[in-house]
Amino acid sequence: MVKSTIITRISDGLPLAATMDDEAHESQLMDCKNQGKAIIKKLGPHAEPRCSIESGKYVLHYQIESGICYLCICDKAYPRKLAFSYLDEIAKEFNVSYGTELHRAGLRPYAFIKFDTFMQKTKTLYQDSRTQHNLGKLNEDLKDISDIMTKNMEDLLWRGDTLERMDTMSENLRAQSLKYRKDAKYLNWQALYRKYGIPAIVITAFLLLLYIRFAWF
Repeated sequence: MVKSTIITRISDGLPLAATMDDEAHESQLMDCKNQGKAIIKKLGPHAEPRCSIESGKYVLHYQIESGICYLCICDKAYPRKLAFSYLDEIAKEFNVSYGTELHRAGLRPYAFIKFDTFMQKTKTLYQDSRTQHNLGKLNEDLKDISDIMTKNMEDLLWRGDTLERMDTMSENLRAQSLKYRKDAKYLNWQALYRKYGIPAIVITAFLLLLYIRFAWF
């Protein structure tokens, strides 16, 4: 089930809204929330747009939309597709409600705390993955989650790995793959030239000589 949600502006780490969790959940999730804040601080312009980070019995899922990070904490067994469907609904409604104000200078922390009402209603709707609504979401092809990166909290917070570095590595791999395809294409052309180039030139020259001879003499 979805345990908690926080919405943060990436440029300066300003928290814009969060769910008001009860005291029991608050004490249980304190460490995980602190980890979430640490993750958000690591996010930059080149961070993965969606990611899942495992932390003990919980998983932190986030997605970035227009410079805003939407992060939720869920039980580890909670379906990842539902978690991102939940975040997608939160992001769309938040942008519709406050889109023109989100990057305004001088905003105070939790300036849009009233959005908690919508998040609580949506969170309740997504609590049980076995309801008809959520089974329908699982069967819908709303998002392809196969490309969403999954990391371990220890990798991010204690081994010095960063989300930006992960993205840089991903970009490097894509660039290397593109370069490999270009090199392979070039080598194929070279191989074809070595095999057929000289005979083709000889034949073309011979035909040209024949044309000149019969056309002009």
